[in-house]
Amino acid sequence: MTDKIQKTLRDSAALRWGALILLSALTFSTYWFQDFFSGLKGLMETEMGIDSEEFGRIIGMTTIANMFGMIIIGGIMLDKWGIRIAGIVFGSIATLGGAITAAAAAGWFGDDHSTVVNYMIVGRILFGSGLEVLCVVATRTIVKWFKGYELALAMAINMGFGRLGSAMGTALSLDIGGGHVSPAVTFAATLIGLALILFLIYTVFDIKIDKQEKAIAGDQEKDDSEDFKFSDLTALIKNSSFLYIALLCVAFYAAIFPFMMYAPDLLINKFGFSQILPAAGEVIIGGSKALGAASVYVIFFLFAICFAVVPNNIKSKTLALGVKVVSVFLFVSYLYYMKDVLAIWLQNGAKTASLIPLGTIIFTPIFGNFVDKKGKAASLMILGSLLLIFAHVSLSVLNNVVIAYFGLVSLGVAFSLVPAAMWPSVAKIIPENRLGTAYASMFTLQNWGLGLFFWGIGALLKFVNRNQLDEIEAGNAVYDYTIPILVLVGCGVISIFLSFKLKQSDKKYGYGLEDPS
Repeated sequence: MTDKIQKTLRDSAALRWGALILLSALTFSTYWFQDFFSGLKGLMETEMGIDSEEFGRIIGMTTIANMFGMIIIGGIMLDKWGIRIAGIVFGSIATLGGAITAAAAAGWFGDDHSTVVNYMIVGRILFGSGLEVLCVVATRTIVKWFKGYELALAMAINMGFGRLGSAMGTALSLDIGGGHVSPAVTFAATLIGLALILFLIYTVFDIKIDKQEKAIAGDQEKDDSEDFKFSDLTALIKNSSFLYIALLCVAFYAAIFPFMMYAPDLLINKFGFSQILPAAGEVIIGGSKALGAASVYVIFFLFAICFAVVPNNIKSKTLALGVKVVSVFLFVSYLYYMKDVLAIWLQNGAKTASLIPLGTIIFTPIFGNFVDKKGKAASLMILGSLLLIFAHVSLSVLNNVVIAYFGLVSLGVAFSLVPAAMWPSVAKIIPENRLGTAYASMFTLQNWGLGLFFWGIGALLKFVNRNQLDEIEAGNAVYDYTIPILVLVGCGVISIFLSFKLKQSDKKYGYGLEDPS
């Protein structure tokens, strides 16, 4: 009888993974909405008259609430309210933001240019207010269901859904919109609404598991040792090692996420990639080219999970190797079958840029596993920063398309390498009872960097091309991205400096950043 009472829903593998799927819908849809505008920048300019500065402003204002502590406030609310209420509240805020953005793009608030832009900004602010907190909700929920089970695998798959949303949003928005902005925005907003419905379904299981765990544990006092405390900020500010890694987080991500929002347009303007995918590159399923293109990304996603994530959670080395070999064989066969289509995709701005987040699904678990077993986290952060510099130099100063491909690959590797080394390092530098404060502070600082560079790249792009904006609009000239992207090289230089300082601190204080986890 006692054994029966001790069982909860999370002890069922089917229910655990079912809960993860319901939860990951929110991750997928919010990442889609965060990044899908990157594939529409050129169309927004020609159809809606939204210039580069306005584009940057719309994207940049997504972070404004988080700049002023929404992540911290949301974390406190999550602790007080619990997963269900926090998920519903912040999911509803994100959904409302998506709906307002879609309505503005469709002209529901008026067709005046400033009205459209301003209401799209309002929508993005509301969306951003819910976005980061939902990421925390997802993490807390996964820990709740998978602690003591396949926790690392579940987190990797959930993040994989997020990266898949980013990639598909970037690559498919033009296809979904049919050459117009409004349908693509409406679709992206609808995804969040549908995901919120799935989360509401999840709450039924969450209520049940809470009742079961309460029956097992009985009434216990809440442990508030990890609650956010403003007094902990003083201790963090005095910790030079924390400042190094926090500022590294700002510099590194400022050179990645803002770049990804402009990458399709850069490839189109600088290297002559296509904006509209040629008919020969279309994949049709059920009469839909969007559905056909989506199938390609799903196959890439499944390969990434089967090759890089699943084997790490198989105890038998022989079986793990077998899964990798079979995955590679099937994937290479698929690539050979699709080689002509993919060759055309690699000459399309949105499709090529979308491979950056998709690649992280493969590389991040590989590098994370390396850090766990071999260490060298500080050295890997230096290497990732060097790759970041090469990537942005190749995409700004140089004009060789082959080198540009290597630059994009380097960016994808750096995007996987540095986070895989950086986030575990925080736990070695900061005491466990201050980790919540540390992460919240880092995310807040990160959003300042993102907001500045989301807007700044667009504003700088408009400024350096100010003498030929009319010709660009008429299709007789293209944007010169050299200086805006060259600025991101500076972020890479700063990242290297901070990585070296972090390595020096490790030698001085013995954090063990170069040691295995």
